[in-house]
Amino acid sequence: MATVRLENLVRHFPGGSQVGEVSFTIPDGQFWVLVGPSGCGKSTILRMLAGLETPTGGDLYIADRRVNDVPARQRDVAMVFQNYALYPHMTVRENLSFGLKMRQVDPATMQSRVQEVAEILDITALLDRKPKQLSGGQQQRVALGRAIARNPQLFLLDEPLSNLDAQLRDDTRTELKRLHQTLGITTVYVTHDQTEAMTLADQIVVLDRGQVQQIGDPQTIYNQPANRMVATFLGSPPMNILSAQYWGDRWQVEGQSFTLGELGQSPALPETLRSGQTYDLGIRPEYLAINATNPHVYATIEVIEPLGRETLVRVRVGNLALMLIVPIGQSLQVGDRLPITLDPNQLFIFDPETGDRIYPAA
Repeated sequence: MATVRLENLVRHFPGGSQVGEVSFTIPDGQFWVLVGPSGCGKSTILRMLAGLETPTGGDLYIADRRVNDVPARQRDVAMVFQNYALYPHMTVRENLSFGLKMRQVDPATMQSRVQEVAEILDITALLDRKPKQLSGGQQQRVALGRAIARNPQLFLLDEPLSNLDAQLRDDTRTELKRLHQTLGITTVYVTHDQTEAMTLADQIVVLDRGQVQQIGDPQTIYNQPANRMVATFLGSPPMNILSAQYWGDRWQVEGQSFTLGELGQSPALPETLRSGQTYDLGIRPEYLAINATNPHVYATIEVIEPLGRETLVRVRVGNLALMLIVPIGQSLQVGDRLPITLDPNQLFIFDPETGDRIYPAA
């Protein structure tokens, strides 16, 4: 196990894409997830940790050892790839033991370690099969087992579940969390799937265009997003964003005007808000409600998506598309005009140009 430290880490590429001055420290034994849209730099950071990419600038430490120029084979890290990278001509047993054999581990210890890992992952019955005889989920467990067998000080996982179907992805995600709780090895996990990030991580690093946007535990990231990018990326369905004009005591959205204080719960908005200025209002779908008594806006239903215990309703307010979650059983039809209220205590205000959060205060 090891502490991982990135200090102003930079990686430039031809054409301008880059990772720019990224800094954070992963404590020993924690599970951190790097998440963000495609091209945000998360896989590049993982590859620099693995020794497959060389930083352009900054410093990278594993267990207090600077590893910028240390070859990958000398870093004592194990990486699990998206495509599993199993040796097709070897059995599962041989795949699990390959890393140990390369390190010249004695046969008795190697056999014991392979058996132990197979039992942990429930693949003992598969040891004499070859990868082509395995399902996708079984292949993924073998790839994880090969990494575990080495007993590294650092696990690196690069979107390891993206090739699995939905049920296998859920099952394997649960298995990964259980394994980490059992083994306690420092883990860095890269994904673009925000559900994986929320369910697996001790801490989430949200990246965009090579820059860290926010670092925090899943609930903090969800409940207190630092900016509009984080707010709309984390959460399923994502946060609604309404472009609204502020007029002191009122807001105007697509020609509809309302006062948040109509419900007697008006939040204390910052004095820096300027009358006549347009801001981005953010609110999550679960905090919009159908309320005919005192609505803030009227919206037209476009799509209704039953989800079992609740229903996702996609509506339109002028040119704005919004989503709200309503209890199952409500009588709704496409084309209906709905009176909707926004919970003022769950409202975010973002700068429309920078995306920075204005309210609530950081």
